[in-house]
Amino acid sequence: MECRGFAHLEHTADVLIEARGRSLAEALENAALGTYEVMTDTGKVRAVKRVEVEVEALDLAGLLYRWIEELIALTDAKRLVFGSFRVHYIEVGQDYVKMRAEAFGEEFDAARHESRTVVKAMTYAQMSMREEGGCWTLRFVVDI
Repeated sequence: MECRGFAHLEHTADVLIEARGRSLAEALENAALGTYEVMTDTGKVRAVKRVEVEVEALDLAGLLYRWIEELIALTDAKRLVFGSFRVHYIEVGQDYVKMRAEAFGEEFDAARHESRTVVKAMTYAQMSMREEGGCWTLRFVVDI
């Protein structure tokens, strides 16, 4: 199996996403890309706007949750769709984890962007994160 990218897996009601990467940062970037592919064709999203995203949580699962939740909030509040992501750093402390990243995209334009499924929320359902043989695999469910 390739240690990059993402896949949408079988789920009864929502969307189960599996994201992979050779680093945790790359896997988090692919988790975001997999989330936005549920909503639209990310290949047609231009990198017109750059949004800085900083999140902090108690653990890695919380970091993944907050990362996707923050992106969904930006889409809801500002009608932005994103097509690429860059995680700049992840800091793991004794009782916290934080990251700084950027999301690149533009305002949703129905004439240019395919409207697929609305992602309503991030969840902790079926969430798992593991590193094995130099490959990070993240699994999580988004509510549609």
